[in-house]
Amino acid sequence: MRDHRVFRGQDAGVVKGKHMLLGVLGACFFLAACGEAQKPQAQEPRPVRTVVATNRAASDAVSLTGVVEAQNEATYGFRISGRIIDRLVNVGDRVAPGQVLARLDPQDEQNAVRSAQAALGAANANLTQTRNQYERQRQLLARGFTPRAQYEQAEQAFLNARAQVDDAEARLQMAEDRLGFTELKADSAGVVTQRRAEPGEVVQAGQPVIEVARQDGRDAVFDVPAAMLSGLPGDPEVTVALATDPAISATGRVREVAPQADPVTRTFRVRVGLTNPPEGLRLGTTVVGRVMVDRGPVVEIPASALTRLNDKPAVWVVDPKSQTVALRTIEVLRFGPASVSVGEGLKPSEIVVTAGVQALHPGQKVRLLAAPAGASL
Repeated sequence: MRDHRVFRGQDAGVVKGKHMLLGVLGACFFLAACGEAQKPQAQEPRPVRTVVATNRAASDAVSLTGVVEAQNEATYGFRISGRIIDRLVNVGDRVAPGQVLARLDPQDEQNAVRSAQAALGAANANLTQTRNQYERQRQLLARGFTPRAQYEQAEQAFLNARAQVDDAEARLQMAEDRLGFTELKADSAGVVTQRRAEPGEVVQAGQPVIEVARQDGRDAVFDVPAAMLSGLPGDPEVTVALATDPAISATGRVREVAPQADPVTRTFRVRVGLTNPPEGLRLGTTVVGRVMVDRGPVVEIPASALTRLNDKPAVWVVDPKSQTVALRTIEVLRFGPASVSVGEGLKPSEIVVTAGVQALHPGQKVRLLAAPAGASL
C-alpha cells in the first residue's frame, strides 16, 4: 500500500516546478518585448524641395535725373567795340541763318569807310599820273631822247603809285568789313537761350551778347558718380523720358563724358545724344535717364531658400553623396521680389533647399522632391 502523502508531495513539487518554468518564460518574453519597445526606429529622410545654383548674367536698371540741352550752343559777340543801339531778338525766339540779332552804332565805321574811299580815289589819281609819265619816258627811251636814269625814276614812281592803290583798296575793304561787324548775325538756325547785353551798353570786342542753341541736335545731360560710371557698358543705349510724363521719351547714346570730375560734387558730366527727340523734350526740361548696367555673372537662388545663422543670411546645402544638409552663411548682393543674388558662400551646381528650411537641422537626411512644373528661379 503506497503512501499517498509521498505521491502528493511529488505532485506538489512537479506543479511548483512548472509554475517556476512558466514564470521564467514569461519574464523572458516580457524582457524581449521591453527590448523591442526600447529599440530606436530608423528616422525617415525628410522630403524637401531643392534647386541647383547656377550662374546668371545680372543687370540692374540705373536711373538718373538730368536736363535737356542743345547739342551745340553758340555764344555770339561783336567783333569790334561799340555801343549797342538795337537788340532784335528775345529769349525763346527762333532765328534763321543770316538773321540780324543786334546792331552797334555804325557812325565811326561809316566815317572810316568814307575816309578809305577818299584815300583810294587819291591813290588811283596818283597811279594814273605816274603811269602816264612812265609810258612817256619809256617811249622816249626807246628813241634815245631821254636818259635811262630819268626813265628808271618814272618807273619807280609808277610802281609806288600802284602799291599805294593796293594799300588803299585793302584799307577800304577793312573799313567796310568793320562796318559790317556792327551787325551781329546768326550763322545757323536755332533758339535764343540767353541775352547778356541791352541797348545802350558799350561792349568790347568778343564780349558775349546773345546765346543761341542750335537746332542740329539735343542732348540729355546727367551728372554721374564715378562708381556708377565704371559699371557702364562701352556703348549703352539710354532711355530718356520726360520727368512729368514718362510717355514722352526717346533713346540715345553716350556722346561725351567729361574727362575730369566736378570739383564740388565729384561727379562726371555725361552727355547723351538723343535720336529723333519728340517735341515734348524741350530745351531745359527735366528728364529721367535709364540704362541697364551689367553686374557680371552671379549666383541666383529663390528668396524662399534664405534663413539665418548668427544673424547672417544662410542657406541649407545638400550633400549629393550622403543626402544630408548643412547650414552655410552667404553674402547677398541684391534682394529681388522672388530671388536673391549671392556674392560669396555659394558655388554653381550646388544643391540648395528651397522649401522646408525651418524644419531642418545639420546633418539631417533629406529626400529630394521633384520640382513643380514650370518652376524656375
